[in-house]
Amino acid sequence: MAERTIHHGDGVAWLREQSFGPEHAIVTSLPDVSEVPLGFEAWRAWFVETAALACSRVADDAIAIFYQTDIKHEGRWIDKGYLVSRAAESVGAHCVLHRIACRSPAGTITYGRPAYGHLLGFSRSLRLDPKHSTADVMPEIGKMTWVRAMGTSVCEAVCRLLLTQTQCRVVVDPFCGLGTMLAVANAHGLDAVGVELSRKRAERARALMLP
Repeated sequence: MAERTIHHGDGVAWLREQSFGPEHAIVTSLPDVSEVPLGFEAWRAWFVETAALACSRVADDAIAIFYQTDIKHEGRWIDKGYLVSRAAESVGAHCVLHRIACRSPAGTITYGRPAYGHLLGFSRSLRLDPKHSTADVMPEIGKMTWVRAMGTSVCEAVCRLLLTQTQCRVVVDPFCGLGTMLAVANAHGLDAVGVELSRKRAERARALMLP
């Protein structure tokens, strides 16, 4: 039976102490500016530094995967996909996975909230086999366990990729929230490790079971 371990604490501090082998993959969604009490410019710098840290902690032939949704700040789009890509390049990692996940049907007007999310994967030496390619545009993100969760369809797609294209058998989410990614990983036979700053959410992440 797949195992799940949840640590209550600061995901960044925890990541700094880790160095993962090829059997581990980081799969996460970095906190938004509204979740980090730093102010916009400091948050953006924190975001890039944290993405770089995550990419630096996986093995050369492993992968760090991010699901991120862009935001608008004072009328300007902030492309989190660009921020993560910039961070990855700073530590010698390359983009080997880029999918667009539809949060709303194509053609829907969402008035400042993007109707899509970025699913991006980075590695220093891993390259994905084209014969296992999947659609670049995912038609829906799936169910969300809370407002900031990764959708279950996105999580399932990540697990299928990890099983077919990598040595990963342990999914690590240093910002796990209610544990959606971890629960989906367990359902696919993958062990999972998460970190959550909120004690209450950490407790719920330990217990989350998906239908």
